[in-house]
Amino acid sequence: MDTFSASPRLTPEPRAVLTLLKPITWFPPIWAYLCGSVSAGVPLGWQVLLGMVLAGPVVCGMSQAANDWCDRHVDAVNEPHRPIPSGRIPGLWGLWIALAMSALALGVGALLGVWGFWATLVGVIAAWAYSAEPVRLKRSGWLGPGLVGLSYEGLPWFTGAAVLLNAAPRFETCVIALIYALGAHGIMTLNDFKALEGDRQHGVRSLPVTLGPEVAAKVACTVMGLAQLLVVALLVIWGKPWHGLAVAALLAAQVLAMRVLLRDPKGKAPWYNGTGIVFYVSGMMISAFALRGL
Repeated sequence: MDTFSASPRLTPEPRAVLTLLKPITWFPPIWAYLCGSVSAGVPLGWQVLLGMVLAGPVVCGMSQAANDWCDRHVDAVNEPHRPIPSGRIPGLWGLWIALAMSALALGVGALLGVWGFWATLVGVIAAWAYSAEPVRLKRSGWLGPGLVGLSYEGLPWFTGAAVLLNAAPRFETCVIALIYALGAHGIMTLNDFKALEGDRQHGVRSLPVTLGPEVAAKVACTVMGLAQLLVVALLVIWGKPWHGLAVAALLAAQVLAMRVLLRDPKGKAPWYNGTGIVFYVSGMMISAFALRGL
């Protein structure tokens, strides 16, 4: 019997459900969807707001519920106060919530047309592939963060543009979205620092586990930095030097923050996620406006 199913509660605490969906994680896909909408170069419509709700509370919230359900044994070691291991969401409720939100996501995605539906389906599949056995790509420190980066940044950006255009976005838009998604691998690697001990015990081979915190932090910073340097180069080549200069200035600010991070990777990872990442996502929007003007 699953030890996490035994609980005196029969229904979840309402506040615990909100905690399970982790609203703080909704911002990256919401922002990426907005960037994609801006980059499309057409007037913004109602699809933008609905798409932002879909990308954040619905799809991202669903992915968090699925991840917490599949990670309940790991969380019992790392963070036993979380809703499922603490018993505030008892029995199979965590699974039911994740499945119900998967269905809700597909329904909302269908309201955004063909492009919205198929993109949502890809996002739902990716969320379960990341967390659930037997696939469970989060076991890999390379594939797991890569999939999350693509799902949090690249897919919403592509979808925001495709829904407004009702067609595949232009080549330049797809390239910039992909680069920022690949760069987000570094962000997701830093996010793995908080689960270091539980990941070791349960065979999750995150980069902090396999490489050690110091090397993993250097890899994360390098990935984020190189991605943005490539964006700067492309913006200059495409005739948007001032936008490229603005992204370069934001990268310079990140380098200063990275120096602080690398002095104490495990201790400073949460700090960097709350400061340096702001510069990263600001560069995304600048790039979106550059694409809009092409």
